[in-house]
Amino acid sequence: MTRDAQQIVNRLISFQNKEKEAFFPRFFKAGKGEYGEGDRFLGIVVPNVRRVAKENLDASQEIVDQLLQNPYHEVRLCGLLIWVEQFKKTKNAAAREQMVQFYLQHYPRINNWDLVDLSAPYIVGEYLLTQPHDERMQLLSRVADIDYLWAQRIAMVSTLTLVRKGEPFEAIALSERFLRHRHDLMHKAVGWVLREIGKRDLSLLRAFLDRHSRTMPRTMLRYAIERMSDEERRYYMRRE
Repeated sequence: MTRDAQQIVNRLISFQNKEKEAFFPRFFKAGKGEYGEGDRFLGIVVPNVRRVAKENLDASQEIVDQLLQNPYHEVRLCGLLIWVEQFKKTKNAAAREQMVQFYLQHYPRINNWDLVDLSAPYIVGEYLLTQPHDERMQLLSRVADIDYLWAQRIAMVSTLTLVRKGEPFEAIALSERFLRHRHDLMHKAVGWVLREIGKRDLSLLRAFLDRHSRTMPRTMLRYAIERMSDEERRYYMRRE
């Protein structure tokens, strides 16, 4: 069954939960001056958004574009999840590159941590796996250069896919680039990626921490050392 964008929105609304509608603006910090300021929510939990996305995997790029322009958070998430699944099924290299560019062109609409984290590793990250190092860094640097928190988080979180395949070098480069980032959500993202590196190559994480633990933000450090031994965690937290 092929639905247009409004029919997909109506299907999502059928899963609306009024309690979640009231809770989500607080959870996603949508108040004045907060990182998600102005976002609007229907109150639909992620499993139900995924359900609607799976029902509409044949949606056209035009429909996905319309979903991404929607003011409601869950509608944009649905569009992103459709795009993730379509990307997985696309094997043609030129088509995959076009899909990545479409995704990155919409970065202003991918404007909260869940929207980034549920899409960037599975679109940008998967694409990067097929590219040589220089081209990976060129794309990541272009996105990281955008003076916008969520674009920078897209760049950082996309490297998780590389890290999980045993290719951490781009992640290390971006982690060093973002060491002085002003926002706590980037501190968490970098720490998360560093923790993933340590799960696979503890010596590489130790080398990074030996260089930077004295000056990196404490939240970033806490995330990075979470899987280390008690003794090592104490060692790095006490460094001045």
